[in-house]
Amino acid sequence: MCKSPFAFFRGTAHLFWEDLAAQTGALPESPLAWACGDLHLENFGSFQGDNGLSYFDLNDFDEAALAPAMWEISRMVASVYVAAPTLDLTRTEASELVKLFLDAYETALGDGKARWIERATATGMVRTLLDHVSKRSRAMLINERTIWKNARRRIRMGPHVLPATDDQRRKVTREIDRFARSQPNPKFFRVLDVARRASGLGSLGVDRYIVLVRGDGGRAGNAMLDAKQVEPSSLARFETVRQPTWKSEPDRVVAIQQRMQAISPALLHEKSIGRRGYVLREIQPTNDRLCLDDAKGKRRHLRSAAKVMGEVTAWAQLRSSGRQGSATADDLIALGGESGWKRPLIDYARLYASRVQQDYEQFLDAQSRGNGNARNG
Repeated sequence: MCKSPFAFFRGTAHLFWEDLAAQTGALPESPLAWACGDLHLENFGSFQGDNGLSYFDLNDFDEAALAPAMWEISRMVASVYVAAPTLDLTRTEASELVKLFLDAYETALGDGKARWIERATATGMVRTLLDHVSKRSRAMLINERTIWKNARRRIRMGPHVLPATDDQRRKVTREIDRFARSQPNPKFFRVLDVARRASGLGSLGVDRYIVLVRGDGGRAGNAMLDAKQVEPSSLARFETVRQPTWKSEPDRVVAIQQRMQAISPALLHEKSIGRRGYVLREIQPTNDRLCLDDAKGKRRHLRSAAKVMGEVTAWAQLRSSGRQGSATADDLIALGGESGWKRPLIDYARLYASRVQQDYEQFLDAQSRGNGNARNG
């Protein structure tokens, strides 16, 4: 989080929602929609769906909740202005990206049909990500992230992969075995090794495991699973909209992800391990997120990506419309036909980007003095 204001922004979604909730009337009224809850430039990416095909879509739903449609959009727009210095963009260039995003979002809502990105028609950075997914295999991932030790395959340790304790290994293995008994092919989930995983910004501090399983069998058939603990949504905590009653926090994440994405990633499930809830999914064989480091200096590709992000966001809201309190597609189509919501949303996002800079400087100062007096601490 010390790396840049954008890294700080990524790791403090709760501050954004707390501040927005305190600013009554800051955004125009809008229909309720399902939200991933942490929409920003790096929360889009490619993955292999459970049908074996490659998709580009929203890809982080830990904070997912029901909220006014403009709340989700405001965080995305704010992220563009916060990230502009990292991308070497002027304020004018950042505003151009925002306009492309909002225009694409508005047009896609007005069209009223939830579509998805095809690899054959994708361009720029999005096409590159989809090509990577289609060219890399599970076997390549396994060979990169494991080693052979005493004639057995083991997870390779590294900066973000740490040894699991014996107790953690037993606990995870026991619950995966229990989960396997409910699956069509229980042998696929036979556990070979377990390690702890440290990844992401907003996810730091929660339990997360890498689980090496038998898969389809043989040296080339193994698979790796990610088991990530899920905490309550910070968006739901600060928004006054009545939320559905979920069986568990992982159930919330999986249910909303399945309804917002065109196709869900492979092996997406919710699971309890001990007294905590986890989202279980297969680790993808490629770096699947849009990354600002890769986008720096590529203005044409950024403009293309901004348009696609706007479309994908609108399609996710349309796809999940009319579900457990979300507005109907007709309500969202009507929003797409309006124009008065853009200016106040942009004004709020630009102002909030300045607030993020102030919070980031306070955070750095608190870090340097070794105390927890920063707002997020």
